[in-house]
Amino acid sequence: MSVRIKVDENLPRQIATLFGAQGHNATTVVEQGWGGFPDERLWLLAQIDRRWLVTGDKGFADIRRYPPGSHCGVILLRPGDENRRGFIELARRLLDDLNLEELNGAVIVATPSGIRIRRPAAR
Repeated sequence: MSVRIKVDENLPRQIATLFGAQGHNATTVVEQGWGGFPDERLWLLAQIDRRWLVTGDKGFADIRRYPPGSHCGVILLRPGDENRRGFIELARRLLDDLNLEELNGAVIVATPSGIRIRRPAAR
């Protein structure tokens, strides 16, 4: 089983390729012609499309604004060096370590020191 992924325009296109190689339905903001959209519109469109948002924008990982369980899921990649290689390495590590199907609605923050997961509250 796979999850639907939307990769933000602030990340390398290869991130979508990595998720796709793991069997996920991954597309990019740019591929859909959403480049340059304000965050609020991008967020709404990603949720209408029922996709996780993979981003380098830490605002999307604000759990007060985007509480776990109120969306499909958010993955924030925060490498030590914000370059193509750093983002790709973090994405690979995350895909190796996590089963996203089990984390629906979570906010996941991946950094060089580890992966933090904020899960939806139990109902």
